[in-house]
Parts: sequence; structure tokens; C-alpha cells
Amino acid sequence: MPETTDALTQTLQEWVELFMHHSMYRFFLFIKENDLSMSQMGALMSIHRSGVCSVSDIGDELGITSAAASQMVERLVRQGLIERTENPGDRRVKQIMLTDKGHQVVQGSFQACHAWLGELVASFTPAEREQAHAALRLLLKKTMELGGEVDGRQ
Repeated sequence: MPETTDALTQTLQEWVELFMHHSMYRFFLFIKENDLSMSQMGALMSIHRSGVCSVSDIGDELGITSAAASQMVERLVRQGLIERTENPGDRRVKQIMLTDKGHQVVQGSFQACHAWLGELVASFTPAEREQAHAALRLLLKKTMELGGEVDGRQ
């Protein structure tokens, strides 16, 4: 690997580390401020991605027992973040979906993760903004050209 490729790889790794640090720090603060656990937030994210799911789907996604998932679902229902309804195809199965409040919490977590980006961009000069924008558009284009699966999606 040429030296410039090594340097670019190293710089990208440093950027990813900083990006993750800033994003996750804000994310952890957000869930703490909203009195949620990581598992509860994981459940909300799982429901957000699927739209509608079952208790066993949540358990499978989070790697917890159905009993633990059921207890978590009950707490999230009491907090007004999710609702349970009967599955029209099988009344024994309960469907779980986010409430409006649940959607707001999920969206708030995304905003918390990305809020610092506005601060970063505000620190750039106009010329730096143009340069960073061009570089990121190239990075996005090349990443999309690579294709492949990300999180089970293509």
C-alpha cells in the first residue's frame, strides 16, 4: 500500500474515532436525560426500523429472553413510548409499535448524535466548508460504489 494510502487510511480511522466519540457521548447523555437504559433504547430503535414487531422479535434483536423483552416492553408501554395491539391475523400475538412520543424520542436521539456536527461546520471558514463538502461528496460516492451489505441492508 503506498504511503499516501496509508496516511489517508490513518486519517479516516482518526476521523471515525472522533465522530463515534462525539456522537456516542451525546447519545449516552440523551438516553440518560430521558431516563432510558441502553436496552430500552435498543428496543425503541429496533421497533423504529421494523415499524411493527413482536416481543420475541425484540428479544431476538437484543439477544435477551422473551421474558426479559416482555418486562422491557411493559415498562416502555407505561412510559408511553410504545403501544401493544392485537395482530389482526392472530389475536394471540401482540404487535408493538412506537407511539408519537416514542417517535419523538428516537428522532431526538438522532438529533443528539448529530448536533455537534453543526458546531463543527460553524467553525469552518467558507473555503474550508467548500473543501470539506467536496471531499465528503467524493467519499459518499466511492462508498456507495463499493456497495455491499450494511446492517443486513443493501
